[in-house]
Amino acid sequence: MNITEKILAKHAGKEHLKPGDIVNVFIDCRVARDFGGANVIEHLQNNNLKIEDTERTFFTFDCNPGGSDQKYAANQHMCRSFARKHGIKVFDVNCGIGTHIAIDTGLAYPGSTFLSTDSHANIMGAIGAFGQGMGDRDIAAAWANGKVWFKVPESVKLNFIGKLPEHISAKDFVLNLLHLFGANQLLAKSVELYGDCIDTFSLDQRITIASMATEMGAILLMFPPSQAVLDELKAKTGNAYSPVYADPDTTYAEEHTIDVSNFEVRISLPGHPHHTVALKDLPSTFIDSAFIGSCTNGRLEDLRLVAEVLKGKKIADNVVLKIVPSTDTIWKQALNEGLIRIFKDAGALVSNAGCAGCAAGQIGQNGPDEITVSTGNRNFSGKQGKGMVYLASPLVVAASAIAGYITAPHIKLHTPKKLSCVTPSSESSHPVQQTLSHKPTQVQGRVWIINQDDIDTDMIFHNRYLTITKLEEMAPCTFDNLKGYENFAKEAQAGDIVMTGKNFGAGSSRQQAVDCFTALGISCILAQSYGAIYERNAINAAMPILVYTPEQIAPLLLSNKDIISVDFLTGGIKNITKNTSSYIRPFFDVQNDIYQKGGLLG
Repeated sequence: MNITEKILAKHAGKEHLKPGDIVNVFIDCRVARDFGGANVIEHLQNNNLKIEDTERTFFTFDCNPGGSDQKYAANQHMCRSFARKHGIKVFDVNCGIGTHIAIDTGLAYPGSTFLSTDSHANIMGAIGAFGQGMGDRDIAAAWANGKVWFKVPESVKLNFIGKLPEHISAKDFVLNLLHLFGANQLLAKSVELYGDCIDTFSLDQRITIASMATEMGAILLMFPPSQAVLDELKAKTGNAYSPVYADPDTTYAEEHTIDVSNFEVRISLPGHPHHTVALKDLPSTFIDSAFIGSCTNGRLEDLRLVAEVLKGKKIADNVVLKIVPSTDTIWKQALNEGLIRIFKDAGALVSNAGCAGCAAGQIGQNGPDEITVSTGNRNFSGKQGKGMVYLASPLVVAASAIAGYITAPHIKLHTPKKLSCVTPSSESSHPVQQTLSHKPTQVQGRVWIINQDDIDTDMIFHNRYLTITKLEEMAPCTFDNLKGYENFAKEAQAGDIVMTGKNFGAGSSRQQAVDCFTALGISCILAQSYGAIYERNAINAAMPILVYTPEQIAPLLLSNKDIISVDFLTGGIKNITKNTSSYIRPFFDVQNDIYQKGGLLG
């Protein structure tokens, strides 16, 4: 077995597992964040469920640690009150990013299992642990039962050869992987990384790379723990760990050999992390703001590199640089080493630890037409405000903040030409639609054909609505950040069917991106594939989702708004408008069981 299979087998009480097996997995550490925590509590209370083990159960307030929004503040207060009543540990607004705290304090460790409402919980692959971001129903089930169901993923082995060129950081490394594999070629795969360069990566570098598994659609990017990483974890936690390694005769679904000597300093263009270009090929681009931090690049090694670039220099006129360490411990280390002084002398805003610019809730948002260069892991339209966000390494962001345009420390400064940009669509407000109150196994309705891959959760249900927890308030928000479909919620009818491309629901773990369709009365969703977390959230919420291939639906001769019918149990699909039929993949057994119960917690 490979690393993931071994970890899942141990935690499921099985001697052996293979891809496709569905098992109940014991979870060593179970976390809810500030915006997802209130939903978890409501699920527990509404279903009269108790906490299985409070010693393994935690809250982390990292998405909006300032509580600067009233609904965030209310959610945090709700979580604190619940925690006091039940004796649950809260890593509060002074602590930092929950996944990083878990690594640095030993809540997660090599060979362990970890769940969080944070879609980047798969960052645990950095230490050879199995971490997953999940929706609030999953987390509620884990809190109540100690276990959640999981389908063993197929695995991919990446073998890296060659020597990394000078100036290539860990962030550049993962941006090169995004360039090679895009957002869905590794969809729902467990990916293991091997090679000489992998062995030399530090813990902080591994965290940067593992953090962006979500943006690649992968279950996780798994690093076999090196002795140096094990020694660092022991120094942090006081514990010695016995890591899990793949068997020598492990068979992988895919293997790829990648020559890292060809890697370049890369930039993600606004809109999608996987739309990258080499920095040398990027047209001259002025910036208005810069952000250094997030779970991807808020570590001490990142801050040291930034300080080397900023020392003795000043931020360009009319450019704002915001720097946010990932944890309070790292913040204090940066203070003791004099890094904070360098940042402040350069003119940067330094905030308390947390997710910060990535979640747009801690240090403010960017405005319309504003161009930001960021070390975050996502740059979906509207993710950090209404401006445009480029993703880059800490070195590139720091150098760009000084120059006033996107550049790198090893590139000679020049005077670029100002570029124009396109602002995202503005908010729209639509009336709430009638919700469905029955769960049929056959449905019929108009089909909305959205020929687009990688529709992320910010396009489906924008992060500015994350504090909405009531179903009836979600409907008007559906697709209002998907270009061309801003009026979807207004025009949709109960019973309609959504058909889209690959990797539908990429991105965050927000349950609302599923529930908004339930609120509208959408009868089912058809896609070529789904983001791993989104697929779980939909199944657990009893939202019918099915998978098709282009070959399977070709005989239907579908046109937009044709009337079609879908049988969940047989996979039969008919185009009633054109009198054609075919078959797609039906519900699998676990999906049907959850659907018949009305949801995972039914």
